[in-house]
Amino acid sequence: MAKIDLVVLDMAGTTVKDKNEVEDCFWKAAEGTGLHTTRDRIVSMMGWSKRLVFETLWKEQLPGGDEEVVRHQVEHSYALFTQILEKHYLTQEVLPAEGCMELMRFLKEQRIKIALTTGFYRGVTDIILHRLGWDKGLNRNYTGDEFINASVTSDQVIMGRPAPFMVFRAMELCRVTDVRKVLKIGDTPSDLAEGKNAGCLSFGIVNGTHTRGQLAVCENDGLMDDLDMFRNFLRSFC
Repeated sequence: MAKIDLVVLDMAGTTVKDKNEVEDCFWKAAEGTGLHTTRDRIVSMMGWSKRLVFETLWKEQLPGGDEEVVRHQVEHSYALFTQILEKHYLTQEVLPAEGCMELMRFLKEQRIKIALTTGFYRGVTDIILHRLGWDKGLNRNYTGDEFINASVTSDQVIMGRPAPFMVFRAMELCRVTDVRKVLKIGDTPSDLAEGKNAGCLSFGIVNGTHTRGQLAVCENDGLMDDLDMFRNFLRSFC
């Protein structure tokens, strides 16, 4: 395996501890705007652009519906979702996932760059990064210890997961030119597809939103129990 230059990590459920909070925020927004769905259907789209989730659900509820009506409903649900989501991350405890800080320190020791990609939009991502103190390394004038080199959100690219564009943008920001030297890890099928569509190695973590069985049916280069297992895996060729 080629030397690694960049590891691209998902946020909620992978590097940021998530006990179904994002799913709950989706559910509350759906209930509050008359959108009928199931939690399983919501979970199946975890990792997607959050706006795309609502667009998909409303089109399922209103098949063949007037485009303007559907668009209005999507914006209504999405607006409520962002309010609920931002309130959650501003007021509730935000913690790194188990093994995350140890993995980041290991990558820094190996001079491997770290990028975070997410289906969140820029606004709430900045709240999370600030709450965790991970935004310091994104300030080009900051000279202290840093944890991440780049952050890319779904609203900063032409298309979110499972499209590969967030990975490509992360490579651009980190000045990495060889996709064969990039690893992607996340906890959803869309994470795995994002990595595969980008042409890099794509790994799954099974202690997030999806089980090993749910991820095993997706194309992948390996499934890890947790980030500690992923770190030990990386040791074998760093």
